[in-house]
Amino acid sequence: MTVVKMSSQDKNTDIEHRYEEELTSTSTEDNKQEAVICLSNNEVKSRAVVKYSAAPPPTTYALLQEKTDLKLPPANWLRENAQLGPAGTTVLGSSRKSKPFSSFGMAYDFIDCIGDDVDVVSDSENIKKLLKIPYSKSHVSMAVHRVGSTLLLDELDIQELFMRSSQTGDWTWLKEFYQRLIDQKWQRKKKSKEHWNEKAILSKFLYYSINSDGTAVPMPSDTDQVAEEACGTGGDGPSWPATFNSSTSDSEEPAMPKEEQVDTYSLGHVSSVPKEQNLPTLFNEGENSQGLRNDFVRNILWTFEDIHMLVGSNMPIFGGGRYPAVSLRLRDNNKPINVLTGLDYWLDNLMCNVPELVMCFHVNGIVQKYEMIKTEDIPDLENSTFSTRVVKDIAQNILSFLKSNCTKEGHTYWLFKASGSDIVKLYDLTTLCEEAAEEKCQNPFTLPVAVLLYKVASNMMLKKSQNRKNYGTIRTLLLNCIKLLDEERHTQIIASAHYMLAELFQLDDVSVEEGNGESLRGGGSEDSYSDEEEEEEDEDESSSYSTSSEPHDDSKAVAIIKSVGELSVPEKYKSTHQIRPNCAFPVSQDKEEKCRLVLSYVLKGLKAVDGSIKKESDLPAADPSTPIPLKYEERSQNGARDVEKEIALLLDRVGPINAEPKMPTRSGMLPGTWQHRMKQQLCLKASKAYYVLADAATNLMKYGRSLRYIKLALQCHDAYCSISGSLHPQMLLFHCQCLSLCGDVQLILAQNASNRAAYLEEYSYQTKDDQEILHCLHRESSCQAFSMATDLATDPEYQLIISSKCYEAAHDLLTSEVLKDLGQEQLGQVLKRLGNIRNEMGVFYMNQAAAMQTEKGVRRSVCVAEQELWKKSFSCFEKGMEDFQAISDLVNTALLLCNIGRLMRICAQAHCVITSEHSRGEFSPEEALYYNKAIDYYQRALKSLGCRDSHSAVWDSVNWELSTTYFTLATLLQDYAPLSRKAQEQIEREVTETMMKSLRYCDLQTESARQPLYQYRAATIHHRLASMYHSCYRNQVGNESVRKQHKALAEQHYSKAVRLFVSLSDAPCELLRTLLERVAFAEFTMAGQNSNAVKLKTLTGALEIMCETRHAFNLIHKELLEQQEKVTLTAEDSEKPEESQESLDCSSGLNTEEVVKLIGVFEPSFSFLLLQLIKLSTANKRKLNGKEEEHVKVYKNVYSLLLRAEKSVPLIQRVSLFLELLDQLNPSTGSNETRSLS
Repeated sequence: MTVVKMSSQDKNTDIEHRYEEELTSTSTEDNKQEAVICLSNNEVKSRAVVKYSAAPPPTTYALLQEKTDLKLPPANWLRENAQLGPAGTTVLGSSRKSKPFSSFGMAYDFIDCIGDDVDVVSDSENIKKLLKIPYSKSHVSMAVHRVGSTLLLDELDIQELFMRSSQTGDWTWLKEFYQRLIDQKWQRKKKSKEHWNEKAILSKFLYYSINSDGTAVPMPSDTDQVAEEACGTGGDGPSWPATFNSSTSDSEEPAMPKEEQVDTYSLGHVSSVPKEQNLPTLFNEGENSQGLRNDFVRNILWTFEDIHMLVGSNMPIFGGGRYPAVSLRLRDNNKPINVLTGLDYWLDNLMCNVPELVMCFHVNGIVQKYEMIKTEDIPDLENSTFSTRVVKDIAQNILSFLKSNCTKEGHTYWLFKASGSDIVKLYDLTTLCEEAAEEKCQNPFTLPVAVLLYKVASNMMLKKSQNRKNYGTIRTLLLNCIKLLDEERHTQIIASAHYMLAELFQLDDVSVEEGNGESLRGGGSEDSYSDEEEEEEDEDESSSYSTSSEPHDDSKAVAIIKSVGELSVPEKYKSTHQIRPNCAFPVSQDKEEKCRLVLSYVLKGLKAVDGSIKKESDLPAADPSTPIPLKYEERSQNGARDVEKEIALLLDRVGPINAEPKMPTRSGMLPGTWQHRMKQQLCLKASKAYYVLADAATNLMKYGRSLRYIKLALQCHDAYCSISGSLHPQMLLFHCQCLSLCGDVQLILAQNASNRAAYLEEYSYQTKDDQEILHCLHRESSCQAFSMATDLATDPEYQLIISSKCYEAAHDLLTSEVLKDLGQEQLGQVLKRLGNIRNEMGVFYMNQAAAMQTEKGVRRSVCVAEQELWKKSFSCFEKGMEDFQAISDLVNTALLLCNIGRLMRICAQAHCVITSEHSRGEFSPEEALYYNKAIDYYQRALKSLGCRDSHSAVWDSVNWELSTTYFTLATLLQDYAPLSRKAQEQIEREVTETMMKSLRYCDLQTESARQPLYQYRAATIHHRLASMYHSCYRNQVGNESVRKQHKALAEQHYSKAVRLFVSLSDAPCELLRTLLERVAFAEFTMAGQNSNAVKLKTLTGALEIMCETRHAFNLIHKELLEQQEKVTLTAEDSEKPEESQESLDCSSGLNTEEVVKLIGVFEPSFSFLLLQLIKLSTANKRKLNGKEEEHVKVYKNVYSLLLRAEKSVPLIQRVSLFLELLDQLNPSTGSNETRSLS
C-alpha cells in the first residue's frame, strides 16, 4: 500500500510540502492499492484513498528534447501499454465521454460503500463538469439515480440517445419532450479536423513520454493511415449499450467464463439448514461485458470537505520530478491557461493523489519547454486564479440540491443545463416515461438500477451486525427493485428478491445462518484520458443546444436552479429531505400474519421460477383457482402405512452437500441452474413457514387447521427432497420436527373426538395462496411422502396409531447413523412423546377391554378379543416404560407402572367365576394371580419414585391405588372365600394380612384431599375385620382360648371402626350399622352367660352402645331436614313435586332405603334390650335402690313409647322419636354420649 500524505498552508505562505512514500509495491493489472493523500489549508480539506488500481507503479516519464516534432508518430504509437492504460490505444477513437453506466460498474464492485457511506459515485469527468458549472457556458446532461443516501451520476448524451431513437424508435417520448420544452431543433455537429489533430498530437506526446530514448521514429505509412482514419471516425461511434432494450430471457444462461459468474447473495436464515446447504442465488451478470463493467484504471474514495465520493479515473500517472507521482499535460504555448483548465488540472491531481503537475509547452507540435507546478499552486496560476473555498461551496450546494430533489429510489432523474444558459433543471424521466404510456423496459437505466438495488439489499442481508436494524431499508430496496423489473424478462432477480423478502421475516426458533457473497472486478475499459481542451470541445460539440429560447416556467421539472451563480453562495441549498421517512420494518406480533407474508413472497418467487422454465412438464395444466383436495379418510388400523420405506428413502438421500442430481426434475429444470437452486430454497422456506403456522394453530387449539398446515409443510419438504440431489442432516432434523408436531396434533385429535366436525371444517379450508403453492409444488413432486401422517381420520384408534408412527419415524431418523450425534436434544423430546403416545394407546386398549367386560354382562370365560386388547395394552405400556427409562423420567415411568397395575386389576375382574345361577362364585386363583401382579407393579412404581417429597402428587396416587388393590383383594377373599380350596383359618389369616397391608398404606396423618377417603377405608377395614372375628367367635366351638382371642379382636376393631366413622360427617349409615353389629355381638355374648348379674352388666353395656347411635341419628336427621327444605323450594317452582322428590333422592348423599333397613334392625334390638333389662332388674330378689328404680322406670317409659310408635309416619318423624328416646336414656346411662363422641 502506497501512502502519500500532503499538507498545505495558506496560499501566501511558502512552506514546502512533504511527500512521504512509506511503502511501494509492484502491481499487476489486478493489483489493489490503498493510497492516501491529504490536502488541507485554511480553505478546503481533501483526502483520497485509492481503493483499486489496475495500473503498474508509475515509471519515470521521458523528458523530450527541445524542438521534438510531435506531429511525427513514435515507433510505439497506438501499441497497448499498461502505463497509459485506456488513455493510450483508444484516445484517438474516443470522444472522451463517460459511458452511460460507468457509475453502476463501480457501485457493483464496491457495494459496501453504497447506501450510507458514500454520497456520490461517478466518473471523475462528471464530478469536474458539475464543479465547473458556474464557470462554464457549456451544456450539462447527466442521469442521476438514488440508492439510499448515495447518488449515482452518469453522463446522459442526449444527442447520441436521439440518434439511437431515430434508428430503433425508442425514447421518442423523450425526444418530443426535449424538442417541445428545451430545443426546437437539434443536430449533431461533427468535430473539426483541428480538434482531431490536437488529439493526435496529445496521443503521440504520451507515447514519446514512455519511450526511453525520446526520439521520433517514423511510423509505417499504412499504420499512420489507419490512425488518421480513426481520427476522423472514432468520435461518432455509438457508446450506448444495447443490452437493456433487447436482452435475452433470464432463463437462458449465457456462456460466460467461470470467473465472471458473481455470487450475489447466499441464501440462509433457515432454521434447519447449515451454511453448506445454503445455495447462492446467481443472477445473470453477462451484461457486464456490454457496458456495466468497472472500466476505470483506478477507483478512488475521495473526501472533499464533508462530501464522500467514489470516483473513477483513467488519468496516466508518471514518476519523476521531486515526487514519485506526477501528471503530464500538453499545452499550446500560444493559448493561455484559463480558469476552466486550471480547475480541471487541480481537481484531477486531487482525486488521483498526484502532488505535482509537469506541463509541456509546444508551438504547432514542436516541443518548447517543460514547467513543474505543485498541485497546491494550481489555483494561483496566472490567468487561472480561482478560489478553492468557492469550489467547496459549489460542491456542497450541488449535492444538497440533488439529494433534496432526487428522492425516489429506482427513478431516473435528468440534470440538464443548456449551453450558454444559467438555468439548471432537474427532470424525473421515470415519471415522464409513465405519462408517455411506454414500457418501463424502454428506459435503459431500469435494469442497472434494479440490479444495484438488489445488490445493495443482498449486501446488507449478509452483514450480521446490521441485519436486524436495516430490515426496513432492505425491504424498501427490494420492493423498489421488483417494481422496476419486467416479470417475464427478469425472472431470476425477481425470484431472488422475493426470497430475500421472505427471509426478512425471521420466524421463531430459527437459527440465522449467513452465507458468503463475493464480487469480481472487471478488467480495463475504453474511457478516454481527459485533456485541457474539455471546455472548448464541449462548447463546440454542444452548440446545437439552444440558448435563445429558455422557457420561463417548466412545469415538468422537479426542481430548477434559476442561476448558476447561486451555487457559489455558501449553504444556498440545504438537504433536509429524508430518503425514507418511515423505513420501520413492519414487524407483526401475530405469527400467522408474518408467515402469510412469507408465503406470499415465496409464491411470487415460485411463479417467477416456473415462468422461466421453458420446458413444460407432461403434467396437465392445473387451474390455480381449483382447490387441491386434502384427503379426509376413515381408515382402520390396517390402513396405516409403514414408514420404514420412506425413512430409508430419506436416509439414502443424505450425502455430500454439493452433489447435484444428474437428471432433470419433473418440471424440466436442469440440475445446477439458478432455477433449481432457487426452487429448493423457496420450498424449504415455505415448509418452515407452514411449520410455524401449524405450531401457532396448535397453541390456539385449532387442531384441524394445525393438521392442514403440517400437511402443507410436509408436502413442501417432499418437493424439496424431490428437487435436491442430496440432503444435509439438518434437513432431516427439520423433518423430525414436522413429524413430531404432526404426532402431537393427531394425538390431540384422538382425545377430542367430540369436536371432529369443527376440526374437519378447519382442515378442509384452503387459501388461494395455499392452492397456488401446491400447484407449484406438484410440478416437481407428487407430495405424497408421509401423506398418511396428515390424514384426518374418524377413528381415534387410527389417529393414535398415526401419532405413534410419526414419533417412531422421528425416533428412527434421530437414532440413525447420520443424526446420532446431532439430534440428542431433540431425541429426548421425541422419546418423551413416544412414551406418552404409547401410554395413551395402552390406556385406550385398556378402556376398550373394560368396556367390553361391562357390555358382555354375564359370561362364562374370557373371550379372545379381550385377551388381544390386554396384550396390545400391555405391549404399549412396556414400550412406553422403555422410552421413559431411556431418558431417566422416573415420574412417567411410575405412572406407566401404575397403569399396568390397573390393567392387571381389569384382567383379574375378567376372571371372576360366574355360577350357573348367574351369581358370583368363589374367588379364583386367576383373580388372585392378577391382583398380586397389580400389587407388584404398584410397589415398583413407588420404588421408582423413591420418596414422597420429590413427587408428592404422583406418590399419593400410586399409594392410594396400592391400598385399593390390597383392600379389593381382601374384600373378595372375605366375601367369596375359596373354601373349596383353602381352610377357613387360612382364608381368615390371608384376609387379615391383606387388610392390614391395605391399612398400612392408608395415610391418615397427612392433610390432603384424600384424607377423608383414607379415613373411610380404614374404618371399613376395621369394621370388616371386626365382623369377621365376630363371625369366628359365633362359629368357633371347643377351643375357648381362641374364642376369647376372637372376642377381644372383634371388640378392638369395632371400637376403632366406630371412632373413625364418628370422625366422618358423611357416613352415618356405616356408623349406625357398626354400632348395631356391636350391640348384636353383646347380645350374643349375654346369651352364653348364666348369672343374672353378669347378664345385667352385659345388657347395660349393650344399652350404652345403643345410646351411641344418637350421633348417627343426628346426622341422618340433619340430612333429612335439608332434603325436606329442598323439596319445599323445588315444589314451589315445579308442577310435579313427585319428580322433584325423586331427583332430590338421587342427588342427596343419604341412602334413605338403607336408613329404613337399619331402623328395621334398630327398633327390635332396642326393644329387646329394654325388655331384658326390665325383666332382669325386676326379677332380682334383692331390693332395688333408688337409682336403680329410677333406671327401671325410664326403661319402662322408653319401652312403652317405642311400642306405641307409629310405623307409617314419615322417616324424619321416626328419627326424631328415636332421638327423644335416646335423650331420655342418656341421664340414666351416664356420660355415654360424651364418651362416645370423644
